[in-house]
Amino acid sequence: MPPVASRVHSFVLQGIDALPCEIEVDLCSGGLHGMAIVGLPDAAVRESAERVRTAILASGYRFPWQRITISLAPSDLRKEGPVFDLPIAVALLHAAGVIGEGAEPRMREVLLAGELALDGRLRPIRGSVSMALLARRERRRGAVVPLANGAEAAAVEGVEVHAMGTLSEVVALLNGSDAFEPVPTIEAEALLRSAVAAIDFAEIRGQEAAKRALTIAAAGAHNILLIGPAGAGKTMMARALPGLLPPMSREEALEVTRIHSCAGCLEGGGSLVVRRPVRSPHHTASTAAIVGGGRVPRPGEVSLAHRGVLFLDELPEFARPVLEGLREPLEDGVVTIARAHGSVRFPAEVLLVAAMNPTQRGNRRAGAAGAREQERYLSRLSGPLVDRVDLHVEVPAVPFEQLAGARQGATTEALRERVVAARRCAAARQGADRPNSALRSRELDEFAAIDAASRSLLGEAMQQFGLSARAYDKIRRVARTIADLDGSASPRLEHVAEAVSYRLLDREG
Repeated sequence: MPPVASRVHSFVLQGIDALPCEIEVDLCSGGLHGMAIVGLPDAAVRESAERVRTAILASGYRFPWQRITISLAPSDLRKEGPVFDLPIAVALLHAAGVIGEGAEPRMREVLLAGELALDGRLRPIRGSVSMALLARRERRRGAVVPLANGAEAAAVEGVEVHAMGTLSEVVALLNGSDAFEPVPTIEAEALLRSAVAAIDFAEIRGQEAAKRALTIAAAGAHNILLIGPAGAGKTMMARALPGLLPPMSREEALEVTRIHSCAGCLEGGGSLVVRRPVRSPHHTASTAAIVGGGRVPRPGEVSLAHRGVLFLDELPEFARPVLEGLREPLEDGVVTIARAHGSVRFPAEVLLVAAMNPTQRGNRRAGAAGAREQERYLSRLSGPLVDRVDLHVEVPAVPFEQLAGARQGATTEALRERVVAARRCAAARQGADRPNSALRSRELDEFAAIDAASRSLLGEAMQQFGLSARAYDKIRRVARTIADLDGSASPRLEHVAEAVSYRLLDREG
């Protein structure tokens, strides 16, 4: 008797990219019964054999007690995780005749993925957004995912997503049942418009100079370091900063959702990430946790904060290798992780907000002893890392009068309007995807040309503070952003002077 073959389609997650995977099942009447999975499966995929067999029997179907060979193609690409449980089960049931011959056209039109519980329930998987994007790219009709992943997969337009709760429901769907409606497409624009800031700047007492610096950081996508005693409001301001950033576009929101979906960080049943992410890792986190990595490369905190804010509180307390590992992502906007079997790239376009106390004790002592203590604490930060931070801002303690007085100061909405207007000016000048912080030296000569008086002031600052060439360009970028906030066509002397004042750690004492 000739073997009975069945083919279904799924995906392999490589980084945050989904690659097509074809699952082939062959039933052979000769030899002892058993199940062999080939195609570079890891332990979780090899264990699928037991989960699939038990789930099929628990769902009330006949299991083919024959010699079974399952091939996961392409065979030179490593397969990881329980995502192949559902497609293997579907291919087996189709080969055994439980799913009829008429289902073949429907099986060719969809991608399937899901982990099976022993009773036939479908458990959630990572990367369903990438899977839906793959289905759209390959011009397939849709995707079949576990119920918990339906909302996030439906964020991708042009793909019919069916969210199933059990293996029996998937079998009925493929056999032609019309009892299952696809998940409605998400109204992304309405969700993005309704997103509100978690913390309003009007709630923060005092600190007007720091708010000004944070507005500049948001307008030009500049990294910023806040230095001040404990309890001055550094953490609160950092968490309020995303409210100043322009609302995400649908493409940006889908990109952020895709990263969080691949990392398994979306809340259960969550759909589109509509607010810019804020990640605040603990200072004991490892390099792999912050930058990304692991045996199976996963995105780190810097990638999970993509298009949002990465907040590093108590910056000098982070391990030196962790901080040094951030230098390239902050400069390039991507993380590349190389392994023996290949390399993956994770996006990492973040606005870095770091905070630190002036000393390890949390406050600044007067006198020479206090200055030496502060210098020792600051020496934990390397010069190249400090160079990559555009704004160094001192955040003093808030006086009692401001704490006890009436609330005053601009709201987040008012500050965001200024930020959006400044970004609109920059987009008209140099393109929508080029914030001022990304301008190269040649572009600065064109878009941020300064007059003779400003050039003289900048030259004196370079000589007095011993600034590097990188710091020179950062001052010009910040001056360009300040000019955009003021509606000026080019940076003036006062803009350059303010930009120089934000190089706090370049000065002695």
